[in-house]
Amino acid sequence: MRRYDEPIEVRSGEVGGELAPVQFLWRRRLWRVMSVETRWKETADWWSPRGERKGDLLDESEVWRVVAAPGAWASPGVYELAHPVAGDAWLLRAVVD
Repeated sequence: MRRYDEPIEVRSGEVGGELAPVQFLWRRRLWRVMSVETRWKETADWWSPRGERKGDLLDESEVWRVVAAPGAWASPGVYELAHPVAGDAWLLRAVVD
């Protein structure tokens, strides 16, 4: 897994009866989400020193692991998209190898 933590723009839509990411813009390319593998919520890294930790320990983020590709001709990959539960900003957290 390669970690990025880069800001992205996400468009959400209905997938399987619930709101989920359907597209994201990363490094000036539009990626289409083909499927959602899983999602979960997590709190801040309690083990990180306070100066390195982002936000409060009780801040929750929602993480989506999706299969996406930047076009019909490209091979799909697995990506982790994350955003704070109390906010709208999104990050491309990681690319799963």
